[in-house]
Amino acid sequence: MKSILGIGNALTDILAVLSDDTLLRRFHLPLGSMQHVDMETGDRIWDALKEYGVKYVPGGSAANTVTCTSIFGMPSGYIGKIGNDDLGNLFKSTMEQYGVRAQMLYGTKSSGRCMVFITGANAERTFADYMGATLEMGPEDLVPEMFEGYDYFHIEGYLVQNQELIAKAVRLAKAAGSIISIDMASYNVVESNDAFFHNLVENYVDIVFANETEAKAFTKLEPREACAEIARHCHCRISVVKVGKAGSMVQSGDEYHFIDPWPATPVDATGAGDTYAAGFLYAHSLGMPLRVCGEVGSIIAAKVVEVIGTKIDVPRWRDAKQEIRELIAANTK
Repeated sequence: MKSILGIGNALTDILAVLSDDTLLRRFHLPLGSMQHVDMETGDRIWDALKEYGVKYVPGGSAANTVTCTSIFGMPSGYIGKIGNDDLGNLFKSTMEQYGVRAQMLYGTKSSGRCMVFITGANAERTFADYMGATLEMGPEDLVPEMFEGYDYFHIEGYLVQNQELIAKAVRLAKAAGSIISIDMASYNVVESNDAFFHNLVENYVDIVFANETEAKAFTKLEPREACAEIARHCHCRISVVKVGKAGSMVQSGDEYHFIDPWPATPVDATGAGDTYAAGFLYAHSLGMPLRVCGEVGSIIAAKVVEVIGTKIDVPRWRDAKQEIRELIAANTK
């Protein structure tokens, strides 16, 4: 089985289901928004949420992806930076419980956290992020030994704002012989790092995952044309453009497929892109055709949107693995 290494912001999601918007108004958080907060504000929000009962879920985009690949059976590793505190210890131990080799670095600040307010009948999510130690990760933290033995290297797009870190990471991953993938993560990150993103895709990245707004920010084109344009970049062999509940598009060279969404009863879309990437990369590691890679991604993404948060429950994992086994068997006869 081929292996994968991810790098990302080591954030613990602190989830609280609230009956109304009182706390949102108290902390001046617009409904459905994502706000970055300082340590003092972050601590005050965390203390306020504890009164309502909270659920702690270690996450971050790349961490979500490699957790899923580990459950699929791929040897999976992760690089991130945490504080020497309870949240950091929880993050590391939880990753290890999922079978991920967590190469955790330690910063001087407290561990990053994403406080999630879940409100209303539609489970609307509002985020207050305190990045903490995650922002202290730098190129000096990376050494070649971290990358040795991995067949894939997956980058969380939010880290691209730290250009020196990512520049060193891709050089080390490429020297180790890894296939490099990136999830673009956010259209505003793409826009503010446009030249650097293009350099990455053209010279290092083999597989690009983007949603329609990220793809448009990168190419200035609509989804279908954007998918083709990304695939045409000289080093990028595969492009994936996700169009939400409508499905996804995958292209490699002149080969193109539209992937219909897998049936689901969605309650929360958080983590769908991360799990899609995990399913796609897992199928790719097995040598599956491009279309099948997209379909495996669609199957597992359909399971995570049926739960609150980014962790799929055991019954849904069991169903997903059965559906994926049947799909792969049908394409290996």
